[in-house]
Amino acid sequence: MRIKKNDTVIVISGRSKGKIGKVLSVVRESERAFVEKVNMVKRHQKPTQQNRQGGIVEKEASIHLSNLMLLDPKDKKPTRISYKIAKDGSKNRVSKRSGEVIK
Repeated sequence: MRIKKNDTVIVISGRSKGKIGKVLSVVRESERAFVEKVNMVKRHQKPTQQNRQGGIVEKEASIHLSNLMLLDPKDKKPTRISYKIAKDGSKNRVSKRSGEVIK
């Protein structure tokens, strides 16, 4: 997976195109991610013990990973990812745009 939880991403296509947000979670099986304040949908919710009011709730819907690009940590522009093996044997994600290691 090139995109992980807590990464900052930009949406490159779809109705939320151009929005920037933090990845809340990634679903590996379906290759989708939930991004903060992106792809918001409204859902009707019945009153429950925890939510006594119920009503219409707005929440994030998942978005396919192909519609997301990671933001370069240096200049905050979209970038592709490559991998480099460090001398200690660990595998690091590296920005193609600036060469910075992505934590």
